[in-house]
Amino acid sequence: MRILGIETSCDETAAAIVENGKVVLSTTLASSLQLHAKTGGIIPEIAARDQVKAIIPVLETCFSQICHSERSEESLSLSEISSEILRFTQDDINNFKNSIDAIAVTTGPGLIGSLLVGVETAKALAFAWHKPLIPVNHLVGHFYANWLTEDQPPSFPFLFLLVSGGHTDLVIVKDHGVYEWVGGTRDDAAGEAFDKTARLLGFDYPGGPKLSKLAESGNSEEFKLPRPMINSGDFDFSFSGLKTAVLTLAKDKQFTDQQKANLACSIEEAIVEVLVKKTVKAAKEYGTKEIALGGGVVANRRLREAMKENWDCVHIPPPSLCTDNASVIAAAAFYNQKEIPWQEVKADPSLHF
Repeated sequence: MRILGIETSCDETAAAIVENGKVVLSTTLASSLQLHAKTGGIIPEIAARDQVKAIIPVLETCFSQICHSERSEESLSLSEISSEILRFTQDDINNFKNSIDAIAVTTGPGLIGSLLVGVETAKALAFAWHKPLIPVNHLVGHFYANWLTEDQPPSFPFLFLLVSGGHTDLVIVKDHGVYEWVGGTRDDAAGEAFDKTARLLGFDYPGGPKLSKLAESGNSEEFKLPRPMINSGDFDFSFSGLKTAVLTLAKDKQFTDQQKANLACSIEEAIVEVLVKKTVKAAKEYGTKEIALGGGVVANRRLREAMKENWDCVHIPPPSLCTDNASVIAAAAFYNQKEIPWQEVKADPSLHF
């Protein structure tokens, strides 16, 4: 079964074709990172406007890769994508339409304007091509990065740590479509904490990856930062106190290059330690033998290392599948085939597990 996945929940525009929930046949993503770097963060209206421009070229490039047997996992600019579709013909469209069995689209959570771009496009294609339409929860989609890369995906039940710019959650995944949420952030998500503290150190958006790179040359001993809620009796997180502590340290202070690296290292260690300790504690309490990770922050090298150091069976997807992409949306749809009439598919920016 071949499913076309469409993902536009935040600032990226992505499409992918996945076969039987496992094999990625085509994947295309238009990044608006440079656009948001100019404004210091994501402005929802600007993001949605850019996605309106990108969605058709992204889809046509995705189709073209199938028709011309070329696959690329690169993040492309809109101009690069536009040049690709010049080779695309009406015969290609007809061939592609006949080669897919269903369409999947992210319906939430996310930015409402961005979600609508993907949802309305998917509804139009489902209507015009007479294809089943499967709505997908973006958060659930991240589970399935671990199905796209491994011969042996996680065994049920397993504990899933979702850690991204907008979400930090612990979920027991009992089966496809059967989840139990056990904890999450009470304020800032871990990815947000990375980006906001990085900005305090002078990094442009998105600063998290730059902070982590700098942390590699640092020493966490110089600056002692709090680990909020690390010893609480639940599985919730809080990162606003860490952000405040860094703000206090950085206020009106000039750091040497080494001090800056040391502070970056301390920030990273504080966030990673909380994530790992809470996750391991939850796995022990709920008796899950396996842990799986997903979300953009999972691309962080230190988090990947620390989780492997503290648990025997950990599933960690490659960085390309950690960030927002359409491949996981198509895969999630295969394993959770809850087709509904296209007229009833709605964007829900507040969707949760």
